[in-house]
Amino acid sequence: MLLLQQMIVLFIYIALGYGAAKKGVMDEGFSKKISWVVVNIANPALTLSAVVNGEGTITGKELLLTAAAALVILGGMVLLSLALPVLFRIRKEYRGVYRLMSAFNNIGFMGFPVISAVYGQEALLYAAVFSMLFNVLIYTYGIRTVQEDAGGIEWGKVFNIGVVGSIAAIVIYLLKIPTPEFFNTTMGGLSGLTAPLSMMVIGISLTGIRLKELFLDTGLLLYSLTKLLVIPILAMQAVVRVIDNEMLCGVCMVMLATPAASMTAMLAQQYGDEESGEQAAKGVALTTLLSVVTIPIVSAAVFS
Repeated sequence: MLLLQQMIVLFIYIALGYGAAKKGVMDEGFSKKISWVVVNIANPALTLSAVVNGEGTITGKELLLTAAAALVILGGMVLLSLALPVLFRIRKEYRGVYRLMSAFNNIGFMGFPVISAVYGQEALLYAAVFSMLFNVLIYTYGIRTVQEDAGGIEWGKVFNIGVVGSIAAIVIYLLKIPTPEFFNTTMGGLSGLTAPLSMMVIGISLTGIRLKELFLDTGLLLYSLTKLLVIPILAMQAVVRVIDNEMLCGVCMVMLATPAASMTAMLAQQYGDEESGEQAAKGVALTTLLSVVTIPIVSAAVFS
């Protein structure tokens, strides 16, 4: 019930962003500026706030277990991304886009706010480990997926401020480094921006897509339901049998059940062609809308 309530809250934020954009109060340029704030300020602050303002009891051993779980889950999603486009008979020119959507979930914009609200800030330390591995993968495998002749690894993007913030949070936590009260208060205040701003950005992005067309695309709809329901439910059956940590299991569930990452559309636009970018945007939009309903369903199926 708590998860359902939180998804309703996130949906309201999405609706506010959508409504403001329709009214002309916010546009794509404004959305990009908000995205920058979320990615470079609010999300890193959310992770740091979990450490400096929380009362966590996570051990180094548990963080190593999280790293192992993240490697297996993200690695499994990459392998699965190679098979799904073939299974759904996706057109050859769209297969790179579908591989991206299959491999990378929206763990930052949607995963972090959900985890923080449902499992508490302590759980964000687990999510931070996933986030670091996610960044390495999306700027290596992700770019090569949409552009076979891509150059070398873009280390400047791999080690962005989000990754640096996650590393700093884990170091502060494990070494018990004291931080001044003004820093703690600042991180706590900035962290509160993450959920409303990130969801409003998603709402703004939906104004450029005909929502009716999304639900009439039966191929994309079937793929989305498989990604959001079938795969996380089946994967979590294995996770709960191997991992005996309830909070970590909850984080794994959110990591698996979140929609396609908004970064997939950005990469498709930057490294692919216009048609690929449009298809990626449609996939991100549809999985995002459906996830408001599917994430509580996955949680109920796994933990009830």
